[in-house]
Amino acid sequence: MEELAAKLEKNLKSTIKGYGIVFAEYSIKYEVDPYLSLAIVLHETGCSSGKCSTLASKCNNIGGMKGSPGCGGGPYKKFKTLDQGIEAFYKNLSKNYYKKGLTTPETIGKKYAESETWPQRIKYYINRIKKS
Repeated sequence: MEELAAKLEKNLKSTIKGYGIVFAEYSIKYEVDPYLSLAIVLHETGCSSGKCSTLASKCNNIGGMKGSPGCGGGPYKKFKTLDQGIEAFYKNLSKNYYKKGLTTPETIGKKYAESETWPQRIKYYINRIKKS
């Protein structure tokens, strides 16, 4: 667990820095690939470049999840804490993707994202995380 958390932590910046252990614990608890899940987070939040999106930094939403209460009146869900946002992301990924057999960037991307290049972007982050 500590080794995985340290590897994940190397890739965390800005708002999500210091949460490597949280990502590791939830990936194991919800049986979701830690590299794939973190790759989605890095892509969706922009946190890999050092400054997270407003959705992540102000609304604790690290996965672009929609719902209410809305963040700033918009369609994206606002969470009280970053930990709650991280756990909600893992629950969503587990329940609505992994448990339905959607476990690769290609299969997840068809449902998760509108962009045809989304799977390639996620693979880029996966490779970057694994090499760190």
